[in-house]
Amino acid sequence: MAVKIRLKKGDRVVITAGKDKGKTGDITRVIKGTRPGDHRVVVGGANMVKRHTKPTQMNPGGIIEREAPIHISNVAMVDPKDSGATRVGYTFLEGGRKVRFAKRSGEIIDR
Repeated sequence: MAVKIRLKKGDRVVITAGKDKGKTGDITRVIKGTRPGDHRVVVGGANMVKRHTKPTQMNPGGIIEREAPIHISNVAMVDPKDSGATRVGYTFLEGGRKVRFAKRSGEIIDR
């Protein structure tokens, strides 16, 4: 069964599992896989890993720190009303436009 990705780039999320549990940040990249287990997101400032890189013409090399992807099941949207973790649902406005909303408070998330 296909998994629907309800998170988008720029969304504010809280990490619910792992070494950075409780941290919040914005999604900088969404990685959609071909299988449901491959869906991942990159959260700014979270899940930092060190990579040893060789020097190139553009990069001096050395040990750099960057964000690693997190599985989409380990993050949750931050509720715009009370800053807690919430699930995301869909609803239609009067004009027929489909928007996302926070199931915890009922607030509309889409701009």
